Amino acid sequence: MLGILTFLHVLVCVLMIMIILLQKGKGAEMGAAFGGGYSQTLFGSAGPIGFLNKLTTVVAVFFMLTSLLLALLAGNAPTKSLVDEVPQQGAPMVPGPFPGDD
Repeated sequence: MLGILTFLHVLVCVLMIMIILLQKGKGAEMGAAFGGGYSQTLFGSAGPIGFLNKLTTVVAVFFMLTSLLLALLAGNAPTKSLVDEVPQQGAPMVPGPFPGDD
């Protein structure tokens, strides 16, 4: 479950980055006044601004939901302490004779 949710989260992240990079900036309309040809786009003179804004909102909601679910699953996961991994020792070992101590 965690692997599928992580994959979905990364997919939503990449999709959101692509959608945001496709959008025009606030000053992009200035180029049309100087013959930039902005009015001859595929989506018409208004451009794809309305559609991309709505799509960005939907993808951002999915991003927030997957982030929240991943945080909840990580918070409920059992954790191991470093103290748990240390083996319990019995009596201390007494060193044996070293080679050359004859």
